[in-house]
Amino acid sequence: MKFKIAVLPGDGIGPEVIAQAVRVLETIGEKYGHTFEFAEAMVGGQAIDATGTALPPETLALCKKSDAVLLGAVGGPKWDDPKAAVRPEQGLLGLRKGLGLFANLRPVRVLPMLLDSTTIKPEVLKGVDIIVIRELTGGLYFGKPSKRWTTARGRRAVDTLVYSEQEVARIVRVGCELARQRRKKLTSVDKANVLSSSRLWREVAQEVASEYPDVAFENMLVDTCAMQLIRRPASFDVIVTENMFGDILTDEASVLAGSMGMLPSASLGPTTGGQSGTERRFGMYEPIHGSAPGMAGQNKANPLATILSAAMLLRYSCALPAEAAAIERAVEAVVAQGVRTYDIPEPGKPVVSTAAMGDAVIAAIKDSLGS
Repeated sequence: MKFKIAVLPGDGIGPEVIAQAVRVLETIGEKYGHTFEFAEAMVGGQAIDATGTALPPETLALCKKSDAVLLGAVGGPKWDDPKAAVRPEQGLLGLRKGLGLFANLRPVRVLPMLLDSTTIKPEVLKGVDIIVIRELTGGLYFGKPSKRWTTARGRRAVDTLVYSEQEVARIVRVGCELARQRRKKLTSVDKANVLSSSRLWREVAQEVASEYPDVAFENMLVDTCAMQLIRRPASFDVIVTENMFGDILTDEASVLAGSMGMLPSASLGPTTGGQSGTERRFGMYEPIHGSAPGMAGQNKANPLATILSAAMLLRYSCALPAEAAAIERAVEAVVAQGVRTYDIPEPGKPVVSTAAMGDAVIAAIKDSLGS
């Protein structure tokens, strides 16, 4: 099969980790008989410097013509002026909106060999395997009005949190379908005791969940969820929540895995066809970590989150679950062998470079499939 992949390396360490993910996809293509056609474009800070905009029209056009998008990271101190009219994050938000990517999936799985890589007690982390689904195109990040102004009494600002019944229903349905494929438990997170938008969210979520009697469903306030993610994370299976809550909770959950360098993500649009079990969704795939500009160019960053994002690309946008699983097994194998980057060190063993970690994953794929 042939697939066209838009590659947006972005800023900071983005190009370095993206390069390893592309190498892994090329290896998968060779071993399984697929062709991946890669086309690069600019986004974020690099695009601002070159074009004056964080999302050039040609970048969005390329993405729309592709089967999936593989993204590195955007941003850095160079573009951090809060008064700037153009910021790298606008490119990311523009991609989500322009491509209709409404569901962000962030899996958090704690590998047994990394139980000691976090500040959380190992006994609390055993069995943690969560997917957080964050609604991406509504809520505070896109609501209008969103502005600031100056009055005689000082500066003021406003942001607007808006959700429609349809937006809530479609993201909760994604959660129910995914829970069906896992341990059949869905937790919907809101702030219904305070926010009108959350009371609508809870009402619609309950209605959608009633269509899935085989899925155990619960509502949970966001502050309670934040606490329970640390106290009893293994009790969660699939979590679905709105845009800002999901942004915060997924960064909190990343602590469970020991390093952001281990955590991938997928931002998905509607199903694009296929038989049951082979449905494909257009998606954008990226590690959840930032651009880490202070580390750029040092061949030091952990590429595993980006490589695992490539595995999610194969699973959701290419309908290639066996190929996705091959990458995931390879990542687990190299970590189990003690191959570690600086952020997940094993006591007494040297750490490896970005490229060396990519080499190790590729070697593990080839070994498992026969060189």
